[in-house]
Amino acid sequence: MGYAQYEITRNGQTITAGYAVPTTCEEPGCAEEIDRGLAHLCGQTPGGDEYGCGGYYCDQHLYLSLAPGVEQTCSRCATDPEEEL
Repeated sequence: MGYAQYEITRNGQTITAGYAVPTTCEEPGCAEEIDRGLAHLCGQTPGGDEYGCGGYYCDQHLYLSLAPGVEQTCSRCATDPEEEL
């Protein structure tokens, strides 16, 4: 599987994702041009998982994740794993 362009299911809807797919940041009110590549993904898995919503955000709206193995999340998904215990 290449990561330039592929289809995923997110929130019951099929969308095209990948670093060759231009879009804008999904943060409300932000118009930053990005792509739907892994560098802009919230969570670990395209389409969403237990760590993130699977949305695509600019650098200003992605934060380092505290969850092991997860690089980044949006502000709504950013939680401290210790707080959930």
